[in-house]
Amino acid sequence: MNINEAWVDRILRIVVGILFIVLGFFGIWVGFWKWFGLVVGVILLLTGASGICPLYTMLNFKTKKD
Repeated sequence: MNINEAWVDRILRIVVGILFIVLGFFGIWVGFWKWFGLVVGVILLLTGASGICPLYTMLNFKTKKD
């Protein structure tokens, strides 16, 4: 798989992913929202760190210029 995220996209995903994980982990969100935040946060963090978004690949979309 090729990198399909631009550096701005990657940084935003990492920042928002960390924010969601912190909000879920430290109990600011409770119940469903806690687990939702943790799962979405981990997904955003992993896709931001790797630079590969599977959804972008399926939709044949990329923010990174060739």
